[in-house]
Amino acid sequence: MPNNSIISEGKTTNEAIENGLKKLNVSRNAVNIKVLENEEKRSFFSILAPRVVKVELTLKENSENTPKPKKEKKIVSQESLEKAEKSAKDFLDQFLSQIGQDLTYKIQKNDYGLEIEIEGSQTGLLIGYRGETLYALQTILSSVASKDINERIIVLLDIENYKSKREKTLQELAHKIEKTVARTKKSVTLEPMQAYERKIIHSALQNSSTVKTVSIGEEPRRRIVISLK
Repeated sequence: MPNNSIISEGKTTNEAIENGLKKLNVSRNAVNIKVLENEEKRSFFSILAPRVVKVELTLKENSENTPKPKKEKKIVSQESLEKAEKSAKDFLDQFLSQIGQDLTYKIQKNDYGLEIEIEGSQTGLLIGYRGETLYALQTILSSVASKDINERIIVLLDIENYKSKREKTLQELAHKIEKTVARTKKSVTLEPMQAYERKIIHSALQNSSTVKTVSIGEEPRRRIVISLK
C-alpha cells in the first residue's frame, strides 16, 4: 500500500469512505477510492459475521510537492520599468501617508521588475498575521505596476526583512518536528498555513531520509502532515 494511503472500514461503502475521510481530514475530491471488500460480496459462511466493508483511500498527488513549470522570466524594457516604478511610487506615496508619517520605502529596479522595501515603526500593520497583509499588498502593487504595460512585471515586496525571518522560522520548525516524528514514530499535523508557507515546509524536508510531508484539507484550512517515511 502506498505511503499516502489508509485502509478504512465501515458497515457500508459510504460509511467506510466517510470514516477514512475523517481520519485524513480531507474532502472526497482529495482522494482516490478503491473498494477492497464490498458489502454485496458475502459468502455463505460469512453471512452471520458482522458486516465489514474495507476501502483504500489514497491522497491525490500533492500539487505543492509536484514541480510546476515555471513561468519564463523575460527581461523587461527600460521604458516599461520606468513606467512601473512611477506607478508604484504614486500608489505608495498616497497609501503610506494614510498609514503613518514615519513609513519610508525604497524601490530597486532589476531586469524583471521591481524590488520594494518598506521600513518604519508601524510596519506591523502592513505585515499582518503571518504576512497575510504583506502578500496582499504585494499583489496590489503588482497590479498597479503592471497597469497599461504589455510586459510581465514581477514585483517583490518585503517589510522590515519579514520574509527571510519568517522563512528561517519555518525551516527551524520543520527540522524540529522532523526530529520529533523520528523519535516518537507519530505523525504531526501542523496548523493551517498559507500556500507560500507550506511550500517552505515541503522544501525544507523534501530531502529528509526519515520523514515525508503531505498537504491535506481545503483552503483556507489546508495544513501539512509530517509523518515517517
